[in-house]
Amino acid sequence: MAQAFKEQGGAATMDPGRLLRWLTSKVMTRVCAPQRLQARRDKAEAARQRDGAAHVVEYFHQVDDGYSHLAAQMLGALAGRYGIELVVHLVSAPSGDNVPEPELLARLSRVDAALIAPHFNLRFPAGDTAPAPELVEQASAILCAQSTSGFLACAAEVGQALWAGDRARMQALATRWGSASGDLVAERIAAGNTRRRQLKHYSGAMFFYGDEWYWGVDRLYHLERRLAELGADQLPTNPALAPRLPVEPVQGASASSLTLEFFASLRSPYTAVCFDRVVAFARAAGIKLVLRPVLPMVMRGVPATREKGMYIFTDAAREARAAGVAFGNFYDPIGDPVRRAYALYPWACKQGREVELMSCFLRAAFAEGINTNKDRGLRYVVEQAGLDWQQAQDILTADARTPQGERDWENVLEGNREVLYQAGLWGVPSFRLLDQNGREQLAVWGQDRLWLVARTIQQLLAEQHVAGTTE
Repeated sequence: MAQAFKEQGGAATMDPGRLLRWLTSKVMTRVCAPQRLQARRDKAEAARQRDGAAHVVEYFHQVDDGYSHLAAQMLGALAGRYGIELVVHLVSAPSGDNVPEPELLARLSRVDAALIAPHFNLRFPAGDTAPAPELVEQASAILCAQSTSGFLACAAEVGQALWAGDRARMQALATRWGSASGDLVAERIAAGNTRRRQLKHYSGAMFFYGDEWYWGVDRLYHLERRLAELGADQLPTNPALAPRLPVEPVQGASASSLTLEFFASLRSPYTAVCFDRVVAFARAAGIKLVLRPVLPMVMRGVPATREKGMYIFTDAAREARAAGVAFGNFYDPIGDPVRRAYALYPWACKQGREVELMSCFLRAAFAEGINTNKDRGLRYVVEQAGLDWQQAQDILTADARTPQGERDWENVLEGNREVLYQAGLWGVPSFRLLDQNGREQLAVWGQDRLWLVARTIQQLLAEQHVAGTTE
């Protein structure tokens, strides 16, 4: 029997009323509009010019966060190239409803940072071991003792000692750079948290410029483009410091021996941004694609906040534009629309149309503004997917008579959720890459990791080729 999840209410409600659904949809459609983003940027730039201010970028550093260590390695080059005024804040880990799985998030920051670091020409020690608390404390004391210039000079080296567990090196750095008292450390982190909260965010490794947030090295390309458009790039003919990495096509040997598991949700903005691209990539590569749909997080009893939701939607819209994906005309499918679409999923699988069903639903909800809470909207999805609406109605009628927790689709989705957690992940979209023996070779979260999936596939195929030639 599938697990029952508790209604969270508020920003995390899984069953909004008709008016709330409509209002949320209108607000988020407006929030995602490219005109609104440009208007905010124009307003921020006008205010900067009026005040005669510098291009001020605020950076929020979380000492025990893997993504922050990668970002810290970029700061000197970023400040030097763009002539920005950099303000550094130290912050603690996100807490409360903004981070539903703090231990998984902390581990992911270590594992993922190690995976992506070489592709950005950065360093991060391999492994998923958390840094020793005393080293985190010592690193915090060193960094809190620094001015901005001192932070830029030593942050990467302090982080390297921290993540390598090098106590002797950390002590040498403390002797060289000095350390703040425990009271000063607590004061500076509290001040950083306050500033982050004032600016309506919650995470580490974040950059803030002109009323807009940029997360870690993955989103620096957005900031670089914006600064370049404002004429702040002092080396405009040089490539970006942290470019948007392309999804390279798989070349050479067939990837048919590999399996790509794709964990997706029908109410995930990031899933909507990448779904069709993932399917197209898998088909072009010849890899076996296995869809593993899961319930949206708030329908799994996971709490959420308004500030997190606003950031996710605006960031997803920005990523969609960069990828050339239609996005932003939104009609919220949370609750019954998602349940009813998932009730049709096993049937769609038997028809070989599960990919089409999910693709059409996501496009309707996130790009076409279709109200899938109405029969007319769901019928549009079903027929666009190449399925029969009359048969779908019969299935939906039977599903409505089945007690919650006893529906086949609920058990399928719950099984997928359990596999997701076993892989050390919890959000969507996520990917698991399996070799020909079903062994996991990669498990990553995020629509912005498809490039890593592609490169890992290419590496596995190269290794298979070498193994084949030596046998």
